Amino acid sequence: MKLNENIKIIGTNIILVPYESKHVEKYHQWMKSEELQLLTASEPLTLDEEYQMQKSWRQDEDKLTFLILDAAKFEQSGDEIEALIGDTNIFLLSEQDDKVKAAEIEIMIAEQPARGKRYGWESTLLMLHYGIKHLHIEKYRAITKDTNAKAMQMFQKMGFCEVKRVAVFQEVTFEKSIDDAWLKWIDREVSQRIEPYH
Repeated sequence: MKLNENIKIIGTNIILVPYESKHVEKYHQWMKSEELQLLTASEPLTLDEEYQMQKSWRQDEDKLTFLILDAAKFEQSGDEIEALIGDTNIFLLSEQDDKVKAAEIEIMIAEQPARGKRYGWESTLLMLHYGIKHLHIEKYRAITKDTNAKAMQMFQKMGFCEVKRVAVFQEVTFEKSIDDAWLKWIDREVSQRIEPYH
């Protein structure tokens, strides 16, 4: 989505940056992992296909993607590629019958050493907040594998409610409608600022 191509979101422990061609090779290495393919319901792509995907995501007005940097690592090295630890996405949903602007939220912490440090929590809240403020999203959906206990627990702690289980796909769907109280809770939970990205 072109909306975020020139901005970064700075949190406490993470920085969200647009997905650019310079990031593709590391992203491609991540997605060779069978574990990540399973958790994200993704098919392996060739490197050329990954470059095409990055371009299409930049142009697609229904997808918003940020890559996640470990802020401390980036501060030390100044190297985005070295500091990359995952990604977070919003997909706008068009099949909502009640005319509520809805979106699906995704989060992936790909780097094993970065897991269990609440980077996923912070990244998800920053992305949810950005979607509400800049895309005017009124309702979120999150779909996770029923084996991914940490993701399920995280979304429940964020106030999402389970609405569906599909045993054959091992998937659980959670939803959360936006209200002022929840938005204020996110503001208390995370520190954030938006700056230009070059």
